[in-house]
Amino acid sequence: MSLTETLLRPYAGSPARPLVTHYDDAAGTRVELSVATLRNWAAKTANWLVEEHDVEPGDRVATLLPAHWQTAGVLLGAWWCGAEVVADPLDVSVAFVPPGGSAAGARAVAAVSLDPMGRDLRGDVPTGVVDYIAEARLHGDDFLAPAPVPGDTPCLAGSTVDSILAAARRRAETEELTASSRVLSTLDWTVPEGVLAGLVSVLAAGASLVQVTNPDPDLVTKHADTERVTVTLT
Repeated sequence: MSLTETLLRPYAGSPARPLVTHYDDAAGTRVELSVATLRNWAAKTANWLVEEHDVEPGDRVATLLPAHWQTAGVLLGAWWCGAEVVADPLDVSVAFVPPGGSAAGARAVAAVSLDPMGRDLRGDVPTGVVDYIAEARLHGDDFLAPAPVPGDTPCLAGSTVDSILAAARRRAETEELTASSRVLSTLDWTVPEGVLAGLVSVLAAGASLVQVTNPDPDLVTKHADTERVTVTLT
């Protein structure tokens, strides 16, 4: 079973539950994604990777993105179809970059708008780059994997699905995360450490995440109060 299926399965009975709440303190934005909405973005991403880029279990994709709700959709989509997420874009099937970013050596480069409302780049796409939001949103809201994803499939910088799940559960236990936890994190989603600590461990516990990008210390305290946070990761 893929990492994404394993992580999202405990949330299946609560599709309307807030799963990822994203603040960007520099932009002054707040976006809340339910379980169903994030799952839909993950499915769209997985379908797009398989149908447009022939990604199969074990293929590599690079994420050169900040901690953001769109990044969560990218990561979960990549893992759902069995891709290995890496930091180095050299010789990967797809490299996901922020607007204006580049990734020399990738077979395809996808610019992620990082727009708080999920809007695409509205035509402002450099030659040789595809607009991830514009393309992925055309794909289905559910994903049926064309091939199983064994537990020994690499999924994050060389580590397998089974080993990442085990590491994430250990971290969740250390941080005393549970399904009732409301976790605020200011961690950057570096690959692999930041992604493991700031995203996968939270989902492995069945908790909900309040992710703050470009954190303002004064506002972070306010966010924690507003969101009724129980655990903070910094």
